[in-house]
Amino acid sequence: MTEVRLLYFASLRDAAGQGEEAWSTDAPDLRALYAELQARHGFPLPVEQLRVAVDGTFARWSDAVRSGSEIAFIPPVSGG
Repeated sequence: MTEVRLLYFASLRDAAGQGEEAWSTDAPDLRALYAELQARHGFPLPVEQLRVAVDGTFARWSDAVRSGSEIAFIPPVSGG
């Protein structure tokens, strides 16, 4: 199992009921990790509408999940 720290923003934070959590996963990549979390928390947004960052740097959905990483899921931001 890989241990990571997850950060959620905006609508994802609302759906999860928290802004961050520790998570153990066997997901091979960030896309599969998001699918796990989507099933757990009912996230409505598909990966195509999100950005993902690992340890403060934008990443690709195909990147491997690395133990000890901080992973942030960033939904679109509306302004006004």
